[in-house]
Amino acid sequence: MTKRQEPPVRAESSYRAGLSPRAVARAALGMLAEKGADGVSVRGTAERLGVRMNTVLWHAKTKTRLLELMADAIVDEVSLEGLPAEWRERVRELMLRFRRVLLAHRDGARIVTGTYAAEPATLRFAETLTTALLDGGLPGREAAWTAWNLQYFVLGLTQEEQSVPDEGDPRLAEALAAGDYPSLSRLSAHLRDTSFDGRFDHGLELLLGPGRR
Repeated sequence: MTKRQEPPVRAESSYRAGLSPRAVARAALGMLAEKGADGVSVRGTAERLGVRMNTVLWHAKTKTRLLELMADAIVDEVSLEGLPAEWRERVRELMLRFRRVLLAHRDGARIVTGTYAAEPATLRFAETLTTALLDGGLPGREAAWTAWNLQYFVLGLTQEEQSVPDEGDPRLAEALAAGDYPSLSRLSAHLRDTSFDGRFDHGLELLLGPGRR
């Protein structure tokens, strides 16, 4: 084969140069919507993009890196515009938007929870959140730890919401029936309560303290 017969190789190289990490992440999010978190792969992302696997590996050398790009793409959907001026309401609105975005993606909370993404969108969100907490007069360590706690709370609650068993699942009732867990039995109605909106409000109120409204 002569050099003049090699356009496909050069075309693939040019495509790789034009393919962005964002495009890779969006393709992977499409796979997430179809197959869930367990079905995401570098190979499948390449197939969705119509390129060779090495082309995706140029931007995401491992599945871990692919998940980081996906997590940042999810967080990038959180609007930071038009936030309230009062700091508690600003934090509450940020967390509400964060939760909505996570819920908009199948296994969205699982993807974001399982990654460490020091990426632009994630950092912009964290900057906006910590600025609100500092504006509220929280000392440095308290502002940082409260920011973590708020995100852990929303991620954990949302992950539970996205994986909650069917309403008729008998396992909890069966486990409590023997009477070995009296406190859990006493609270069983509340433990089975899937009022996630109410639990979200309750958790934010506890984390942000009195005077939230």
